Amino acid sequence: MSIFSSIFKIPTFQIPIAVEIGIRYVRAKRKSMGEKRNGFLSFISGISMAGIALGVAALIVVLSVMNGFQKEVRDKMLAVLSHVEIRSQDGIEHWEDLSQFVLKQPHVIGVAPLLQSQGLLVRGDIMRGVGLRGISPQDEVNVSDLPKQFSRGSIQALEPGQFGIALGSQLAETMAVQMGDKISVLVPQGDLTPAGVMPRMRTFTIIGIIDSGHYEFDSTLALIHWKDAAALVRAQGPTGLRVKLDHMDEAPNTSFQLNGVLPPNLFASDWSMQNRNWFAAVKTEKRMMFIILALIIAVAAFNLVSTLVMTVTDKQADIAILRTMGASKQMIQQIFFVQGLAIGILGSLFGVLLGLLIAANIDVIVPAIEAIFRVQFLPKDIYFISELPSDIHREDVIRVGSMAFVLSLLATLYPSWQAAKVKPAEALRYE
Repeated sequence: MSIFSSIFKIPTFQIPIAVEIGIRYVRAKRKSMGEKRNGFLSFISGISMAGIALGVAALIVVLSVMNGFQKEVRDKMLAVLSHVEIRSQDGIEHWEDLSQFVLKQPHVIGVAPLLQSQGLLVRGDIMRGVGLRGISPQDEVNVSDLPKQFSRGSIQALEPGQFGIALGSQLAETMAVQMGDKISVLVPQGDLTPAGVMPRMRTFTIIGIIDSGHYEFDSTLALIHWKDAAALVRAQGPTGLRVKLDHMDEAPNTSFQLNGVLPPNLFASDWSMQNRNWFAAVKTEKRMMFIILALIIAVAAFNLVSTLVMTVTDKQADIAILRTMGASKQMIQQIFFVQGLAIGILGSLFGVLLGLLIAANIDVIVPAIEAIFRVQFLPKDIYFISELPSDIHREDVIRVGSMAFVLSLLATLYPSWQAAKVKPAEALRYE
């Protein structure tokens, strides 16, 4: 109460009266034919409140969906990628010793060898470029969730010398292959022959199908044993190490520390650097969506201004009577301030509750809409994910609710100031 008194310079005993009258104006109802105007103003107040609520709810839902999208894609990426990768252009001959050294570093809980190369899959007249990833099945379980993502077959079937290969589900569908089928793999490293440089080719057997839920990986991923990959590209050892940490947020610091102690021919990079453009784009998009959707709340705040101005115009006789009964200008100002503030607080509160309700049940609401209208909002062949996720962040909810409250507070200043300027004699002249 003391805050209101210091701002509007009114005695404390007048504040309960101002609050009571302001709340009465918010919930004014039509009681007779002579009071239609009150009913109309009550309807306009409800519309203003609904506008603020819808703006707040829309912003919370959109931010939660964008957070969920980012989290879902990030988790699917890290199920295939590693937190940190250590790479070398020439291969790592003594990779076991390097693995033991890396395991002793802070936050490191797993290390596995990696030999990565580009390749071309050929089966009949179907060809497809892929990223060949040579791994160690025994060590891969320590750094990723790939062993759990085999929909058919098993990662343990990747045995050195057997030349088995596991393909992503979308890639296997594109190549029209099933378990046990043969497929040719070509790599850019070639052999010099009398006819010129010929690319190296080897026939592999399909031993597994991977379904990571990430279309980009499922359509380009091909796993083989790292020793088979080394034999195919004539490498002395793995070209890198995959490193898993106890928490993904430690990846930037860990990669920075590793670069300070690794030999010059080795370079460590974390998952955020490998996908820096994507995460930067999502961050920028989220910021812009917040600004754009915040305009909805701003429009609702302008609507609140017009509602209060109409109320002041309609209640000029009431204002004049209150002034003649001894009410100060500050008290009149406080009445309409309370009315606008009540609309803003209720609108913000309802908007937060509605936004949380929709965001928490988005996984049920969106499929129902898709089923009713027979549409698909997220086709798997276009987007990283096929379902609309949601991840509610408390700081987003607080920020949106606070912004709506502040805008509502600012919207009440001009109408309440205008109300305080009403002159009783002029207002009662034609009454």
